[in-house]
Amino acid sequence: MIFASFEIAFTQSIWANVYLVALCLVYLIPTLTPKRIAWLLFMPVIPILGTWMSFYFHGTGDVWHTSWLLSTRIYAYIFLGAIVTFTMPINNLLGSLEQNCHIPSKFVYGTLGAFNFIPRVTQTVKQIQSAALMRGEVLHAWSPQIFFKAVLISLRWSDDLAQSMQSHGFWEQQHRSHFDTYPMPLWNWAVALLALGGLQVVAFSGLG
Repeated sequence: MIFASFEIAFTQSIWANVYLVALCLVYLIPTLTPKRIAWLLFMPVIPILGTWMSFYFHGTGDVWHTSWLLSTRIYAYIFLGAIVTFTMPINNLLGSLEQNCHIPSKFVYGTLGAFNFIPRVTQTVKQIQSAALMRGEVLHAWSPQIFFKAVLISLRWSDDLAQSMQSHGFWEQQHRSHFDTYPMPLWNWAVALLALGGLQVVAFSGLG
C-alpha cells in the first residue's frame, strides 16, 4: 500500500487510480457495512468536485486529463487509507509491522502508547475547559490556550512514556518475545505482488 501510494503520486495514469479504488472496494465490501462503504464513496464528493472544477476551469495544458487524474487520485488515497483504518485494530497493525517488517519495538510500542493517550487528551481538554469556566473564561475547541496547554501536558506524558519504556527494556536492537503473534502466510505475499503487478500493467500500459 505504501509502494502504491508513492507510485500514483508520480504517475500520470487515471486508470491506475481507478484500478486501486476498484481493488480496495473488492477488499472492503465483504468487510465493511454498506453504510460505511456509501460514506467512503459520497463523503469526499465535495472536495473531489472542487478539485476537478479548479483544475478544469483554471488549469493549464491538458486540463481534462489533469482534473480527472487528481480527482481519482484523492479517491485512491481515501480507499487505501480505509483499508488500514477500518479493517484492523491499531494493536494488530503495529504488531504485524514489528514481527513481519522488523520495525523496532521501541518505535512500535511508542506509537501504540501515543494512540492510547488519545482518550486522556480528550479528558484533559475537558478539564482545561472546566477550569477556565471556573475563572469565567470560555475556551472553545479552536482556542489557542487549549492547544498550548495540551501540548505542554503531552510533552510531560511523552517523557514519562520514554522513561517507562526504557525501564522495561525497549531498545531498538533488543529481541523481545510476543504474547500475540501475527504470521503472514505466503499466499498473502503472492496476492500483494499480484496486485502490485497489475498496478504496473495499468499504470504503464498507456491507457491514460
